[in-house]
Amino acid sequence: MRELYEGETPRAHRFRYWLLGFDLVAILFVVVTSFTAYGPWVQVVDIAFGVVIIADLAARVWLAPRPWRFMVYPTTLADLVSAISFFAPLAGEGFAFLRVVRMLRLLHMYQMRARLRQDFRFFRESEQALVAATNLGVFIFIMSGVVFATQHRSSADIDNYADALYFTVTALTTTGFGDITLQGTGGRMISIAIMICGVTLFLRLAQVLFRPLKVREPCQTCGLTLHDADAVHCKHCGTNIHIETEGEL
Repeated sequence: MRELYEGETPRAHRFRYWLLGFDLVAILFVVVTSFTAYGPWVQVVDIAFGVVIIADLAARVWLAPRPWRFMVYPTTLADLVSAISFFAPLAGEGFAFLRVVRMLRLLHMYQMRARLRQDFRFFRESEQALVAATNLGVFIFIMSGVVFATQHRSSADIDNYADALYFTVTALTTTGFGDITLQGTGGRMISIAIMICGVTLFLRLAQVLFRPLKVREPCQTCGLTLHDADAVHCKHCGTNIHIETEGEL
């Protein structure tokens, strides 16, 4: 078990890629089925996903040096929320979108990111943008689920996930068409959270796409890979580095 989760063997790498693929399939399933009726077959698949997630979480807790401390990590709590959502269909399908926090946990797992850097040139060159885009996407899906779960009974404007997703995107971009509004004080607080947090994540994505704080240029002496965009020396060892740049006006 420890070899699969922490080892560097080909089998361990395949296993961790399988976990990543499993999470992507689970997220795709959540997105697709959110626009359909919650039937018995969806519930069966939900339970199957939940069993796998619980087994994965139990294995990580068992392997952790300090299990009780590991249980209060944000990533562990995200896993727990994810698993509960698969086993709680009676709570309403609006909470199903909380399952996408799995993607955020996996992409922030250092060991997996290190392997993706090693195996895929595209990931190495675009890591900051990919992580920023993932953070923004996860936020949109989570907030769409929150909007639907809290508003579909009290607001005639929120009939399905498409309505909730539409509102979330218009609020995030501060477009504010006004054709859909959230009801009550709670709805206004959700709108404020979407606008403040969403704009922050969107600006972060724009920053890493058009003006990244760091660029990837390995130092030939010490191996430090991330440097300031205008750096001429390595901050770690002082060696001259040559970062290709088009310059700034």
